[in-house]
Amino acid sequence: MRLTFKHLFRPWITVQYPEEKLAMSKRIRGNQVIWVKETCIACLACARACPVKAINMEVSRGEDRKLKVDHMSIDFGLCIFCGLCVESCPTKNAIYMGCGYETTTYRCTNVEKAEGQSFSECRCRELILTGDELGPSETRVLSGYDRPDAAEKLPLQTLLINKKGYFER
Repeated sequence: MRLTFKHLFRPWITVQYPEEKLAMSKRIRGNQVIWVKETCIACLACARACPVKAINMEVSRGEDRKLKVDHMSIDFGLCIFCGLCVESCPTKNAIYMGCGYETTTYRCTNVEKAEGQSFSECRCRELILTGDELGPSETRVLSGYDRPDAAEKLPLQTLLINKKGYFER
């Protein structure tokens, strides 16, 4: 009984997850990749650095003889969120990792299946984001992973050690 009372007045070490969320580390490699179209120079470094070839980019020359991106897509069913695409970007502000970590679904309702393929070889179209879907938004926040300028704008990490006890709420 003494052990029970000892733990009763200790600080909480858990949170009620769906209702209460912690601020993650500024340098988290979440399961989002964010592409900023305006700063991309279409060098294809991110697509070449991807070990699983999850990034598909089509590039052409514009009228001013500069490269421009015609199509950009990332298959998040293939992506392993390693961050090599972010590290390889020469502009250092065209592709970022995101802070998001809640992108699970119960089932894929839109399957791309070619003839002769088994279901394990199919691609879920819901996991393939293209163009403007890859840009930053309210739900797609830039992470500070390999980008110190973005890390300065993020809130401090919530540490469970700073929580109050059961009766101190």
